[in-house]
Amino acid sequence: MSRQLLVMALAPLLGLFILGIGNGFLATLITLRLDVAGYSPVVIGWVSSAYFIGLALGAMLNDRLLLRIGHIRAYGSFASLVAVTVLLQGLIEHPVAWFLLRLIGGWATVGVYLVIESWLLTAGEAKVRGRLLALYMISLYAAGVLGQLLLGVTEAMGGASSFMVIGMLASLSVLPMAMIPRVSPLIEKAEPLPPHRLITLTPTGVMGSFGSGIAVAAAYSLLPLYLQRIGLSVDRVGQMMAVVVLGAMLLQYPVGRWSDRHDRQLVLIGIGGFCALISAAILWLPMSPWLLAGLLFLLGGGIFSLYPVSVGHAADRAPAGALVRMSQGLLLINAIGSALSPPLISPVMAVLGDAGLFWSFGGLGLFLVAFFAWRRSVRPAPVPVAPFAPTSPMSSVGAELAVTEALFQGATEHEHVEDLSGAVPEVAVAEPLVGPPSRDETHIAYYDEPEASDDPHQEVLPGIEPFPGRG
Repeated sequence: MSRQLLVMALAPLLGLFILGIGNGFLATLITLRLDVAGYSPVVIGWVSSAYFIGLALGAMLNDRLLLRIGHIRAYGSFASLVAVTVLLQGLIEHPVAWFLLRLIGGWATVGVYLVIESWLLTAGEAKVRGRLLALYMISLYAAGVLGQLLLGVTEAMGGASSFMVIGMLASLSVLPMAMIPRVSPLIEKAEPLPPHRLITLTPTGVMGSFGSGIAVAAAYSLLPLYLQRIGLSVDRVGQMMAVVVLGAMLLQYPVGRWSDRHDRQLVLIGIGGFCALISAAILWLPMSPWLLAGLLFLLGGGIFSLYPVSVGHAADRAPAGALVRMSQGLLLINAIGSALSPPLISPVMAVLGDAGLFWSFGGLGLFLVAFFAWRRSVRPAPVPVAPFAPTSPMSSVGAELAVTEALFQGATEHEHVEDLSGAVPEVAVAEPLVGPPSRDETHIAYYDEPEASDDPHQEVLPGIEPFPGRG
């Protein structure tokens, strides 16, 4: 990756990191404040779900504003709106007002992610987008860990100090974007596939994305409530939540590599069973602080890995022309699951007690195991053609970052190139043409730079050239 590209990507990544520090502990802060005020888990769940409803709405609508006013002004608008909603929450402590403010804040936050992701998407060539996405994920998760650790420090100041700090960070995140002398090109709008088409194409991908939304939203919104009610102080709650995010950051890549080398349906079954097992251990084992931290680290790695593996499985099934639209549809399914999660799980906690959270995690894991096993018996997974990418379900354009050139080429070859095992190595497959050939009428599989081979039977057919601009 060139130094110029790193400098070009530095501004959006730095803005994301600054805003992400405050956004990383805002959900935890709201949950703890509502609990201290004496509100029930059901009320806390509905306030928490407002943020995810805003994410879903923003994922569908915010690209229109970006297309109209450009990246830098759109970022300034969204980040300023995040700051305003957070500061108002420090002034007005009422669940109805917080529901509305969290709804607007979620809509504005996904707008920030949309700007940053589209900026990175257009900043470099396809061959470096994977590394830019990796930097994006590192910035996002690192900010989340740091934000959770700052929770105890800001709460010790008392009053509305925590909301003021988050608002200041959101405002400061505008500076890197506003000071750079570059305007990025705008993204093109693409409508996601409707839910009924997604279910037809990939039931496993839809259920995995939906279940991931439920689990991740519960971890962010209701796990702090459980930790506070078992007697942990505010700063210890922040530390435990930082451990969860750290597990998500460190374990996602090993799980992804596992899914690239094995049947992704089996990997999804393993993730669901693993989450159920960890939840049972938290429920039944005598807990010490260190053991709880270790189990939460593993649980975070499991539930945060569910979404990218589900997207990878869906990409193995999707036709080449529907990859981006399919991924955007899965993001919306994930956001719907996130919005429904707190209202569904908080009544369970009200009936079964605080441990109802882990009964819910365990039940969700077992349900996913049963569903994935049933789908595997009905329709076994094909050989994976879509390499794993650590996908962050933040906005609709994040899907385009995840759909890499290698993924597109793999799906295309999987769909069009015949099996020539036992014959001359696969070099070209062309259909007879009538009239002048066109790119749409000929399917050519080629290597940009054929490597030397010791195989005396391997040869390159003459006259087969890459398309202009390739090689």
